[in-house]
Amino acid sequence: MPIPEDVTGEEIDKDVRQELQSLPKGLAEDVAKNLVMVARLIDEEPERAYGYSRVALRLASRVAAVREAAGFAAYATQKYSEALAEFRAARRMTGTVELWPVMADCERGLGRPEKALEMAGAPEVHKLDKAGQVEMRLVAAGARRDMDQLDAAIVTLQSPELASNSVQPWTARLRYAYADALLAAGRRSEAREWFAKAVEADRDSSTDASDRLAELDGVEFVDALDEDEDEAVVAEGERPVEGKADDQD
Repeated sequence: MPIPEDVTGEEIDKDVRQELQSLPKGLAEDVAKNLVMVARLIDEEPERAYGYSRVALRLASRVAAVREAAGFAAYATQKYSEALAEFRAARRMTGTVELWPVMADCERGLGRPEKALEMAGAPEVHKLDKAGQVEMRLVAAGARRDMDQLDAAIVTLQSPELASNSVQPWTARLRYAYADALLAAGRRSEAREWFAKAVEADRDSSTDASDRLAELDGVEFVDALDEDEDEAVVAEGERPVEGKADDQD
């Protein structure tokens, strides 16, 4: 797959670059460039990101960072079985537990919420950092909802992290998930309160909490471009038709 000229491979994380040092220099550069493309495209063009991840995987399947990138690219394109296999491979290579929550979410994607809940109660969870533990809680709550256990999902999300006034990278998503679970359970006023709290914490617009809040408040947004087009149509309709005066004569 083509690599843009501005991509050098130096853009990757230094830890990944260090992993690639086990490869011949030319090969390491090629792999690095493909990994850069995965990172660039995974949010907006996941299918293209997946394509670059497959190239990197073909070139360096024994590098943990490559297996991890391939896993996230597969995950982004909802290829959950493939993603899970890549995450498991990366975990075997590194021995870390960082991927445990996303592995559990792959189980959800495969229609196995019970397995995700089993993983949420495993000893590995205690080895996760705070961000990982919050992510695991989100996955567990999602699994409860998959099983139509709304009350259990709400309870799962109730935690010191949810109650804290401190805004962390995960705060907006945690509050959003809680609000969404409350709304699904018919607790509308409480849901509105927590969507509002999610908006307060969502400094990089990682959720659509503001839209959900507006929807609950009955606010309708009109697209300015559509409005301009409507006005143009009205104006066009008001113009006199050429030749009309002559016809009247």
